[in-house]
Amino acid sequence: QVQLVESGGGLVQAGGSLRLSCAASGRTFSRYAMGWFRQAPGKEREFVAAIDRTGGNTYNAASVKGRFTISRDNAKNTVYLQMNSLKPEDTAVYYCAATLRFPMVAVVGYDYWGQGTQVTVSS
Repeated sequence: QVQLVESGGGLVQAGGSLRLSCAASGRTFSRYAMGWFRQAPGKEREFVAAIDRTGGNTYNAASVKGRFTISRDNAKNTVYLQMNSLKPEDTAVYYCAATLRFPMVAVVGYDYWGQGTQVTVSS
């Protein structure tokens, strides 16, 4: 079992930055690849970025490439999403999730999910 808790969301102006954190419970965090997803009102949950177990490989959605960076610190059981050059269309609830497979972009491919953190980008 892995429990995930996101933090770091908030309101930011377009062009600004935020860093999301996802803290994992348990001693098995390093067994899992991690992903970030987002869901805007009325839309399906979509893949944002993924990172492998060691942090040596990452994979980003085309919509965030060059702006968002996923990273992890296995000593702290935490995965991060650094978001720069934010746009109003980045507004969504952001979720972190854990999977045994990398890269994994499908929602159904993840085994554990956090409760989400709201990111709102004003124009």
